[in-house]
Amino acid sequence: MPFHIVDGKAIKTGKVTDVYFSRTVEVLQAKGVHKRCVAEVTLKNRKADWDFGILAGVEEMVELLDGVPVDVKVLPEGSVFHPLEPVAVIEGVYTDFAIYETALLGLLCQASGVATEAARCKLAAGDKLLISFGARRMHPAIAPMIERNAFIGGCDGVAVVASAELIHEEPVGTIPHALVLMLDGVTEATLAFHEVIDPSVHRVALVDTFCDEKIESLRAAEALGESLWAVRLDTPGSRRGNLRQIIEEVRWELDLRGFQHVKIFLSGGISAEDIAAHADVADGFGVGTTISSAKVIDFALDIVEIEGQPIAKRGKWAGRKDIIRCASCGTRTVVPASRLPEHCPCGGPVEPLLVDLIEDGRPVGASKPPQAIRKRVLSQLEELRKKRETPRAGR
Repeated sequence: MPFHIVDGKAIKTGKVTDVYFSRTVEVLQAKGVHKRCVAEVTLKNRKADWDFGILAGVEEMVELLDGVPVDVKVLPEGSVFHPLEPVAVIEGVYTDFAIYETALLGLLCQASGVATEAARCKLAAGDKLLISFGARRMHPAIAPMIERNAFIGGCDGVAVVASAELIHEEPVGTIPHALVLMLDGVTEATLAFHEVIDPSVHRVALVDTFCDEKIESLRAAEALGESLWAVRLDTPGSRRGNLRQIIEEVRWELDLRGFQHVKIFLSGGISAEDIAAHADVADGFGVGTTISSAKVIDFALDIVEIEGQPIAKRGKWAGRKDIIRCASCGTRTVVPASRLPEHCPCGGPVEPLLVDLIEDGRPVGASKPPQAIRKRVLSQLEELRKKRETPRAGR
């Protein structure tokens, strides 16, 4: 293990498992216990700072359980979910899938955490550009996973070459401080970039290396003129002061001198809250650690039925469930899978949200490209935004 990682074969064969699952299977097989059960993946409690999640990691879940004799239903990848909703339901003989619980939860928990944080950032950014810049904060082996889920969660682009190849997009980037330092200034670096790099790549000058952002922005704009697409402010926290005023000052000076076309891009320790606070004065955001090291979603996998009988540990709801959504009012409800109603209390028709993913170990349905999943996420985020903006009755 030169990079301290395992390959796909080790994951697929169940070696990435907590040892108590291996020992449980050993005990049950020794005792001849091969009971069929239903297990659900749910989130019991939401994080304090969000009111929804975005499910991700489903595509890798298919890869993990392909060939394992189980039936699986899930919310489609990229779905909004809420606490207590079963995002995945697995049915099969417990000893056939027990050793995959550790890996399965790892796939869903981290991918969904990244996608959820990206979605929070996109909600704050609105129609402003949002780029994933955080791969350098995580182990390189999982950079493509992180940026794929940042993309489907709402990011408009990703920075790492391998990540972009995975999602069939062009990688997005600007100019690092290293280039400005090596070429002795923003003017020299911007001109060199312009001379060497393919014209299809946006010219974005980094304007905080040596001196005031306003001065470096004007130098870059005067050097490239109409060819300069944007300036990027990556102002260190120790020099930041009032960031809004810095952005407004740069905008004023650029506009005053005829560079209204130059956009202002903000990066450097940016959070969803920072985006919300500056979305009206900045044209785009590069988000790193906030997304790449997002809190994992604390999903759990729990048995809720054995041999057709509802059963669950303390704190969990017994019995197989589904999620229904009213087509008229949009209300979502968790209900027993055996008692799916046809209508919502409002009178509108309802539809179950869980769909077949695997039948007896065989994947069903074609996987969707990341672009299609992202489009679905953005549509759901727009619904959430409208709900948040709608005044409550009596207010």
